[in-house]
Amino acid sequence: MQLDRADLKLLELLQRDGRATVQALSEAIHLSARATLNRVRKLEAQGVIEGYRALISRTLLAEQVCVFAEIALKDQRQSAVQRFEKRMAATREVIACYVISGRYDYIVRVACPQLGDYHRLISAWLDDASLGVEKIVTNIELQTIKEFAGFPVPRAHQPPASAPASR
Repeated sequence: MQLDRADLKLLELLQRDGRATVQALSEAIHLSARATLNRVRKLEAQGVIEGYRALISRTLLAEQVCVFAEIALKDQRQSAVQRFEKRMAATREVIACYVISGRYDYIVRVACPQLGDYHRLISAWLDDASLGVEKIVTNIELQTIKEFAGFPVPRAHQPPASAPASR
């Protein structure tokens, strides 16, 4: 999929503010509001923009204990992996789950009201033989330095400023 400079700028702006008006976006990319809206709709239809959501203040909503759990599975067969991943996807306290390389199979980010809630959750995972969890190493988040705010949008390729004139 080929994205031009205006598309890339739109993606950057919408990641920063998903509620930006079409008028504000159009002024920023120097296109008409209609052309800008068409571009946004095209990016949505192509799946480049997957959706929009509100970012909720974790501290103002309710204090949460956030934990990174490194998880190793006993069984690497596809059926076991699918069972585990389905459970992670269905667990509301799991706010992110990544397959990783290295000593562990997954890093799971979990948010719970209290540490005891997290302990009950992982105890249930360990006790459920069908999940095949071999080991969980817990890393408690002490402070968030930078939260995920969107993927880096690539810069459009620009020709060199002093490109030789073609003959």
